[in-house]
Amino acid sequence: MLEYKGLVIYKHPKVYEPAEDTFLLVENLDIKRSDDVLEIGTGTGLVAVYAAQRSRNVVATDINDYALQCAVKNTITNRTYNVELRKGSLFEPVKDEKFDLILFNTPYLPTGEDEKLDEELNAAWDGGSGGRDTIDQFLNELKAHLKPNGRVQLVQSSLSDNEKTLAKLEELGFDAEITASEKCFFEEIVVITGKLK
Repeated sequence: MLEYKGLVIYKHPKVYEPAEDTFLLVENLDIKRSDDVLEIGTGTGLVAVYAAQRSRNVVATDINDYALQCAVKNTITNRTYNVELRKGSLFEPVKDEKFDLILFNTPYLPTGEDEKLDEELNAAWDGGSGGRDTIDQFLNELKAHLKPNGRVQLVQSSLSDNEKTLAKLEELGFDAEITASEKCFFEEIVVITGKLK
């Protein structure tokens, strides 16, 4: 169990444990009370629960069944009943829906074939050989799921080419910048915030 900013968050051995990247996102959320929020890859649900206390409602998704079970427990424990949990990869569970704010702590670590884990946790950090497989797929589908003037906040690492993400967001019609960063071991973790022009 973890206590963080007044929240009680239960953990599970098969679910990505909230760490520096999770906390960096929470501490730098660009959120409004009127927002409809989507969080992709919710894990324990910490970000979704925190966001739900500060917005109209949150749809949170994950491909890991254990994560969804853990997130259900944490939404109930923290009495955030405006969170809806759905199973699926990236935007599959919200096919034709649009949101004011989309949040994603991306799987950003460059991962070789010999480094992959044969378990649920692998999806939490495996970004493919260049660290960008999931990030690029996410960016390609992002705009279709944002309302006018919508915003995105994603977490990634200096190991997965932050400049490429910023350039792609600009190309898609966003004002984008790094709004927070933290040095961790051999990398710098950043929050990239984009606002549709």
